[in-house]
Amino acid sequence: MLSGTRRIISTALRNVRGIQSSAAVCSDSLFVHRDTPEDNPGIKFEFTPENQKRVDAILSIYPEGHKRGAMIPLLDLAQRQYGWLPISAMHKVAEILDLPNMRVYEVATFYTMFLRKPTGKYHIQVCTTTPCWLRNSDVVLNTCRQKLGINVGETTKDKLFTISEVECLGACVNAPMMAINDDYYEDLTAKDTEEILQDLIDGKEPRPGPRSGRYASEPAGELSSLTEEPKGPGFGLQAGL
Repeated sequence: MLSGTRRIISTALRNVRGIQSSAAVCSDSLFVHRDTPEDNPGIKFEFTPENQKRVDAILSIYPEGHKRGAMIPLLDLAQRQYGWLPISAMHKVAEILDLPNMRVYEVATFYTMFLRKPTGKYHIQVCTTTPCWLRNSDVVLNTCRQKLGINVGETTKDKLFTISEVECLGACVNAPMMAINDDYYEDLTAKDTEEILQDLIDGKEPRPGPRSGRYASEPAGELSSLTEEPKGPGFGLQAGL
């Protein structure tokens, strides 16, 4: 009787709907490699002459015996050159650092900053974690979907845009927000989001930062603290002191 009750409770708990409005999605990062026409070891990767100078400069920072510390900067450089991180670029970094390929795989698949599949020129990362969700991040994400005609994890046919749904990007005070490549766009509305995307489509450079009139992360309204000149030395001390 007791075991039957436990089964009923367990089934009921599994059927409870989660409290969220965004779809529960898995990461769109690639963790297990499968050879494809655009990503296989047969496609040779070499750093450009300009980036090879950057490779040398990065390696010079690290003392002998600790060159493997340059792995993340080199992977980032390879990704910026190629647009994403193919397995041949990972092999090149392993070769430069004289490491087994597996050591590079471990890092490249752990950090979501490394894009393991072809990505558009503009990588749109919409934050939907709790602070942004409470500030209506669903509207920002849906505007991106409707404007570009693609879903999360997809790339437009012209290879211009890729949408990713991500967790906290560290700009909670300016929620809702999204990151496009290296720039943050904050305090967004549906109108703001559409304008930013249209600027990129038109080849313009949209202004990054808050869209609400704020300069940075100052209070949205008037100050609620530090509203008067600070008191002088000794303020609040006992008379005997």
